[in-house]
Amino acid sequence: MSIADPILTRRPESRVWKKFRAHKSAMLGGVLVAFFVLIALAAPILPVPDPAATDWGAVRKAPTAAHPFGTDEIGRDVLARMIWGAQASLLAGVVSVGIAVLLGVPLGIVAGYFGGWTDAVISRCTEALLAAPFLILAIALAAFLGPSLTNAMIAIGLSATPIFIRLTRGQVLSVKAEDYVTSARAIGLPTPKILTRYIFPNVLPPVLVQATLTIATAIIAEASLSFLGLGQQPPAPSWGSMLNTAKNFLNQAPWMAMWPGIAIFLVVLGFNLLGDGLRDALDPREH
Repeated sequence: MSIADPILTRRPESRVWKKFRAHKSAMLGGVLVAFFVLIALAAPILPVPDPAATDWGAVRKAPTAAHPFGTDEIGRDVLARMIWGAQASLLAGVVSVGIAVLLGVPLGIVAGYFGGWTDAVISRCTEALLAAPFLILAIALAAFLGPSLTNAMIAIGLSATPIFIRLTRGQVLSVKAEDYVTSARAIGLPTPKILTRYIFPNVLPPVLVQATLTIATAIIAEASLSFLGLGQQPPAPSWGSMLNTAKNFLNQAPWMAMWPGIAIFLVVLGFNLLGDGLRDALDPREH
């Protein structure tokens, strides 16, 4: 009967996780993001009033035990609208960045790996889109598609796609010059296998970091579109539309603007800290 060596059988702790865990600000960012995600997921079961229910006897009431965050201009509970609004903001951030990644990464891989006229066409189109400021492009696309949360997510995703095309293309140009990729081509491995086994795994870490940081930008963009009436439509709650309404009552009911402003600040801070921590943890020069 052999006895296993505990040193050999113990799984070593991932260097990435170890470095990320030592990054205090990244852990804080992870806690902030996890908190808002849990709030958004738990919204249907939390003991809060209907976010669309009005109470004309409690219009613009300051925070009380019955309404901890106060009420808005037609007596709706601000806390309930904050909780349900988290769903719209986080959904917009994740879905729009998902659209950008699904479109941008394949185009970037194709442009970087095959080069030639394919790279020229994709790169020129990308540069043309990057010439327009991100938020201006998102507003123009959202106005063209029509005001709704779905169209806002599509507009933000399309506006963010050039960022991922350029990032992925640069990473592929660097990776395809490595000896192991040259050897794979020399022994006759098919192109799809080279792309999936050698190119994509090495492109993924920087794309993951950029996606985390872009979610924060997308949340701000969704709030901006909702503020302008191009995102989530009333009476559905959204932090941006809440700010749009609150701007008319800053003197009479400052809590209407304070809470959604704080929420946007914290969730964007969380994603930025999380992205910075992932960038440091996944940097191969630090391993």
